[in-house]
Amino acid sequence: MADIQYTSGPLLDATRAFPTVLWNDSSDLNELQQSISFGAVGATCNPVIAYTTISKNRDVWTDRIRTIAESNPTWSESTIGWQAVKDMSVEAAKLLEDKFEESNGRNGRLSVQTDPRLHRDPQALADQAESFHNLAKNIVVKIPATKTGIEAIEMATERGVSVNVTVSFSVPQAVKAAEAIERGLEKRKAAGHDVSTMGPVVTIMVGRLDDWLKYVVARDKIFIDASALEWAGIAAVKKAYAIFQERNFSSRVLVAAFRNCYQWSEFQGGDVVVSPPFKWQQIVNDSDYEVRERMSVPVDEHYIEELRRIPDFVRAYEEDGMDVEEFDTFGPTARTLRQFLAADNDLDVLVRDILVPAP
Repeated sequence: MADIQYTSGPLLDATRAFPTVLWNDSSDLNELQQSISFGAVGATCNPVIAYTTISKNRDVWTDRIRTIAESNPTWSESTIGWQAVKDMSVEAAKLLEDKFEESNGRNGRLSVQTDPRLHRDPQALADQAESFHNLAKNIVVKIPATKTGIEAIEMATERGVSVNVTVSFSVPQAVKAAEAIERGLEKRKAAGHDVSTMGPVVTIMVGRLDDWLKYVVARDKIFIDASALEWAGIAAVKKAYAIFQERNFSSRVLVAAFRNCYQWSEFQGGDVVVSPPFKWQQIVNDSDYEVRERMSVPVDEHYIEELRRIPDFVRAYEEDGMDVEEFDTFGPTARTLRQFLAADNDLDVLVRDILVPAP
């Protein structure tokens, strides 16, 4: 990759001051190149991101999708769409290869998400994860923190796949996923394989937890300090991070699904990945914010006490708030899986419209 001209601002200041690293929450090549100039050392893709990227770059992807279809005349719309996603991911991964080499696999990774339609089959998830792992040397594969996903995470890790745990909103999901990764790593080491270049991460989708709790408060008519609702995801991440550090887990916490700038600034100083969408990076970098260490600063106890009045916050915040059997029915999990499944369908429709345009 050509030499990057780095863009000064709070994002770059933070990447130089702390072990906290920046990943771009998109595999759009234009956004990723700009994000790298801010100091980003990773990026991600999922069905929603892929659909959005292809939709807003139809001038590029229409011809590419037609070419894929012409080269594979028996492929379904879904297979063609997923090939486009894989092509997009490989190209984005190429931009990050130097970061991957510099960090011995810890960073410089491009996240590719497993097909959400496989969410009931751990073997199929692990098989696809291994397939995506082989797309490029610096791929990390997203598997959901569901009951089935936890099984697949251990299986894929044992096969040498670096996993990015997704569809994860809570401390119990993060901890159980990290434990599954540890079991997979131990099995792989016991089989005589080197795991030193693997780079697993465990995501907590902070904004989606906040979104759910705001919905619950309105639904159940709970009267609380509304400002506390901006701190639920932050509190969950800080709690999970403390557990990860205490237990020396091999995986890092990754923060995603931004709704406010605190969801970047509150984690600076921690050995975590912060993965905001590009628009949030622009907001932060255009600000006059002075970077400071905030990970060790606890969330105001007033906010915690207010949030504890919401049962689903307690489920998300306490390590034993949910068992694995409850992960699938947790509100944010069901919402996010449905959104990812809908995006898969949207991508099918987009491919159909290109290949079989309306008369």
